[in-house]
Amino acid sequence: MDYKNTINLPRTDFPMKAALAEREPAMLERWQREDLYRKLIAAGEGRPRFVLHDGPPYANGDIHLGHALNKILKDIVVRSRWLAGYQAPYVPGWDCHGLPIEHQIEKSLGKVTADTDRRAFRAACRAYAASQIDLQRRSFIRLGVLGDWFSPYITMDLSYEANMLRALAVIVERGHLVRGVKPVHWCFDCASALAEAEIEYRDKISPAVDVLFPAIDPEAFAARFATTALPGAGPGIAIWTTTPWTLPANRAVAVHPELSYAMYHIRLNGEERQVVIATDLAAACLARWGADQLAVSAPVRGRELLAIELEHPFESRPVPVILGEHVTTEQGTGAVHTAPGHGEEDFLAGQANGLEIYNPVGPDGRFLPDTPLVAGQSIWEANGTIEADLAARGRLLHSAEFAHSYPHCWRHKSPTAFRSTPQWFIALDRAGLRSTALAAIGQVKWVPAWGEQRIAGMIANRPDWCISRQRLWGVPLPFYLSRRDQTLHPETPALIRRFAGIVESEGVDAWYDEVIDHRLGVDTADWERSGDILDVWFDSGVSHYCVLEQRPELGTPADLYLEGSDQHRGWFHSSLLTSSAMYGRAPYRQVLTHGFTVDAEGRKMSKSLGNVIPPQEIIARLGADILRLWVAATDYTQEMTLSNEILERIADTYRRMRNTARYLLGNLDGFDPGRDLLPAGELLPLDRWALDLTAKVQTEVTAAYDEYRYLDIYQRVHHFCNIEMGAFYLDVLKDRLYTMPRRSPGRRSAQSALYHIAEALCRWLAPILPFTAEEIWQHLPGARPPSVMMAVWYEHLPPPNGGADKERIDRLLAVREAVSRAIEAARREGKVRGALAAEVKIAAAEPYFSTLCEFGDELRFLLITGDVTVVPLAEDEAAAETLREGQVAIAVTATDKAKCIRCWHHRADVGADPAHPEICTRCVANLGDGERRRWG
Repeated sequence: MDYKNTINLPRTDFPMKAALAEREPAMLERWQREDLYRKLIAAGEGRPRFVLHDGPPYANGDIHLGHALNKILKDIVVRSRWLAGYQAPYVPGWDCHGLPIEHQIEKSLGKVTADTDRRAFRAACRAYAASQIDLQRRSFIRLGVLGDWFSPYITMDLSYEANMLRALAVIVERGHLVRGVKPVHWCFDCASALAEAEIEYRDKISPAVDVLFPAIDPEAFAARFATTALPGAGPGIAIWTTTPWTLPANRAVAVHPELSYAMYHIRLNGEERQVVIATDLAAACLARWGADQLAVSAPVRGRELLAIELEHPFESRPVPVILGEHVTTEQGTGAVHTAPGHGEEDFLAGQANGLEIYNPVGPDGRFLPDTPLVAGQSIWEANGTIEADLAARGRLLHSAEFAHSYPHCWRHKSPTAFRSTPQWFIALDRAGLRSTALAAIGQVKWVPAWGEQRIAGMIANRPDWCISRQRLWGVPLPFYLSRRDQTLHPETPALIRRFAGIVESEGVDAWYDEVIDHRLGVDTADWERSGDILDVWFDSGVSHYCVLEQRPELGTPADLYLEGSDQHRGWFHSSLLTSSAMYGRAPYRQVLTHGFTVDAEGRKMSKSLGNVIPPQEIIARLGADILRLWVAATDYTQEMTLSNEILERIADTYRRMRNTARYLLGNLDGFDPGRDLLPAGELLPLDRWALDLTAKVQTEVTAAYDEYRYLDIYQRVHHFCNIEMGAFYLDVLKDRLYTMPRRSPGRRSAQSALYHIAEALCRWLAPILPFTAEEIWQHLPGARPPSVMMAVWYEHLPPPNGGADKERIDRLLAVREAVSRAIEAARREGKVRGALAAEVKIAAAEPYFSTLCEFGDELRFLLITGDVTVVPLAEDEAAAETLREGQVAIAVTATDKAKCIRCWHHRADVGADPAHPEICTRCVANLGDGERRRWG
C-alpha cells in the first residue's frame, strides 16, 4: 500500500516566499479600488471615536526615512484603534506655505524684486506645492498607511486659509496680539524674522573681544573706588562680547547690583592701565589678557556704579552704567555691553532704563548708510573693522577666537542675528497665555513622560511669539494700520472675518488688489494695509481649528498628536499656544514623540556621509512590511539605528512569523469552522493550554498597543511564534495532524485550536504588517469581512481552563528542554541518530514524576522521542547516564525497534498486522477510525 496518500500534509495557497515588493502594490490597488477607507468609516458608525491628528509634513521633496518612520508609527496607532473597536479616522495633511517653496520658485523665476509679478510668483508656488503633495502622497500610500488620502487637509486650500484667518480673529479678539519693536531672530538669507522653532543651534567660531569703555570723568570715577586716576591712562569698565558688530548699537553698560567690582591697576602690553572688572572674574580676565596686577582698589557693589557715564569706545557719545539682574560671573568681565536693538535681555534692560531701541542693521545684514565707521558693511565684515579701530584707539584689551553654540536658520544653516524691527507678536503674558498653556500641559499625557518637562520649560522661558514675516508665499496679515501712529484698526477682528469670507472663494491674492479696501469698507486716507504674512508655524499651529473643528468625522481636542521630539519646540508648541489662546486648553489629550534615525555607528543620516537609506529603496528590495516591522522592533523613544544588516535580521524574523502563519493555514486545509470547530469542552488539554496561552498573549499584545509599546509587541509575538508555537506546540502537533484521520476528534481538536490561534495572530499582526495580515486573512477558512481591518481583536478564544493544565504543561516543558539537551548530547557522541530513534529513561522527583506518569504513552508524542520510561528519582538515580538537571535525571539510548514508514516512530509492533507489515498498530488504527488521545 502507498501510505503517502494517507498522510495529511499541509496544503495552502499562502506562499512560503513573501515576495512583498511584488505583492504589496497589487494589494494597495485592491484597497483603493474597493475604497477600503470609506468602507471602514461606514462600518465604524456608532463606535467610540479615536482621533490621531496628523502633523503636516512640508510639501517639498520626496519622503525620507524620517517621514516613513513617522507615518508608519501613526498607521500602527490608527490600525490598532480600529481593531480595538474604535472608529479611528485618519486625515493626512500638508504644510505648503513658507520659504523653502519660495526658494524653489526663485531658482526658476529669479529673486523677488520690485518688478516681480507677485501674483504669478504665488501661483508658481502653489503649483509647485501641489506637485510635491502628489509625489509624497504616492510614497505614503506605498507604505501601507491607511487614511483619507484623496481628501486630505492642505494649508494652501482656500478654505484652510480662510479658517486660519478666523482663528487669528479670535486670538486678536481675546487680547493676545501686540505690535512692538523688539529684537527678533533674523535670517539675512530669508530676509525675514524667524520664530523660535525656526532656529537651531550649531557650533560657530566668533571673535571674542574685551573692550574698555573709558570714564568721561576719570577722577570722579576713580574716587568711587577710593583711589586716583593715573595721568592719561583713562580708567574705565571692561566688557567682553562675541558680537563686536553690535557695538554701534550700544546704549549702556550693565553691572549686577550685588556683585563686587574693583579697579585693577595693571600692566598690559607694557602700558599701565586702570580697569574695573568683577572681583570674581579678575584672575580669569588678567590671565586671558596676559596682564600683570600692580594694585587693586577697595571693592564696591555694582549698585554704587549706577549712572556713571562712560565714553562709547569709538563714537562721540556718553554711555550710562545701568543695573541688570541678568549679569553673571559665568564668563567675561562681570559688565555687559548693552545694545537694546540686538538682544532679548538687552531689550528688556533697555525698556527698564528708558534706553533707545536702536538697530542700525538693514534686512540684508548690512549697516545703514548713516552708521559711523561701518556704513554699508555686512555685520560679519564689520567685526574686523571694529576690532581694528578699537586697537588703534587703545580700547581693545584682548581679542581671540571663541567657539560656542550659536543660533542658525534651520533652513539655510546660516548664522542669524537679533534685529529690532516692527513686528506682530502673540504676547505670552499680556492676557495670561503663558500661565494658561502651562496649566494645560499638566492635563495632557506625554509619551515618553519626559516630554512634559521639556515643553513646560520651553513655554515657561520663551519670549513672545513673532507671527509676522516679510515674504510673499503665505497668508497675509490682514491688518489696517493708522497712517498717523501705526495703531491697529479698532474693528480688526471683524475686518479679518470679512476678509476670510473673500479668501474662501477668491484666495489670498485678493488682499493685494486695490479694490480690497473698498470691499472691506476701509478709508485709505486714514488707514494703510500691512504687507506682512503670517508665520508658517501659525498655519499648522491652528490646524486644530481648521481641520479638527471643521471636519465632522474628527473633533477636538484630538486624542493624540504624534511627531518627532523636535516638535516640542515646533508643532506641539505652536498648537498648544494657539489652542490655549482660543479655548484656554490644549488641542490634544496625549502627545507621543519619537527619536530620529541614525546609522549603525550612531551617526545622523546625511547625503554628505553617504549613509542614507531611502525608504523607497528598502520597499523596492524587501517590501513595506519589512520597513514597518523595523519600526515596531526599535525603541522609538531613542535614536533609531538602521543598517542593511539590521534590515536582514528583521527580514529573518519576518520569515519566522510568516512561516508560523503558513503552518497554521496549511493545517487548516479542508477545515470549515462552521462545521468542524469543536467546542472548548471537547478540546484536548494540550490544545486548551495553547488557547489559554494565546488568550494571555492577546491580553498582553492589546494592552501594549493601547500603551504604544510596539517593541514589546514585536518581542512577544516573535517569542510566541518562534518558541511557544514553533519550538513546542506546533512541533508536537505534527504527529496528530499528519497521521490521524482527517475528521477524527483528535485532529479536529488540533485544527480548532489552530483556527483560533490563526484568527488571533492575524489581527495582532495587522497594525504592524498590514499587507501580510491581509494576505493571511484572505486564506483563513470561514465567512469573514472583506478585510482584517473590518474586524476587531479576536473575541472567540475559549475562556481560561484554570491552572491545572498550565502547571502540568509547564513541568512538561521543563523536562522537554532537558530531554532535548540530553538527546543532542547523545547525538553528538554518535549514540543515537535522532530524537525518534532514541529511547529515554527519566528519573524524576515529585511533582514531576506524577505529572509525567499522567501523560502515559502520550509522553513520547509530547517529547517527540521514541519510547519513554519514567521512574522515581530516588529509586533509579543511577539512570542519569547522560544528564542530571535539578529534579530529573535522564538516560538516552539508541532504539533497536523497527521504524514505521508512515509515522517514523520506532515501535516493537511494526508489522504486527500482517496486512500492513511496514507500519505500527497505531498507524493501522489511524487508517480506520483513528486512535484516541487523552492529552495531545
